[in-house]
Amino acid sequence: MNPCPCGYLGDPSNRCRCTPEQIQRYRAKLSGPLLDRIDLHLTVARETTILNAPAQDGESTVQAASKVARARERQLQRQGTANAFLDLPGLRRHCALSDADRQWLESACERLGLSLRAAHRVLKVARTLADLAEQQQISREHLAEALQYRPAAG
Repeated sequence: MNPCPCGYLGDPSNRCRCTPEQIQRYRAKLSGPLLDRIDLHLTVARETTILNAPAQDGESTVQAASKVARARERQLQRQGTANAFLDLPGLRRHCALSDADRQWLESACERLGLSLRAAHRVLKVARTLADLAEQQQISREHLAEALQYRPAAG
């Protein structure tokens, strides 16, 4: 969805014309429980229209696709399903955390006002991030990154 009714909130090249009240009403159209079911909330900047823009550094599409395929294969071999479809027993078995990391995540979820459902989704995303990094265990780095993809409640 757009960040506001006109679509330009935060865009450096276009000025947003929306009032704070209009933005709040626009965002309130999506209910909390619906937003709670969305795992990744990302802000994507508008691309430049320069036709001959220089190539940017980073992974190619082929490299990224290969990395994702390996992570998905790892998930299927480990648990027979993608991380997104883990049930509660599978979540406990395959997304186990150290006591310190579990307490850290619980504290972070409490501070951010996240529901238990959202916390479980954060764990699944963190498990996927660990799989992409070819790590056996979920680390605090994976948890912190997964939390960045969730908006705070409220």
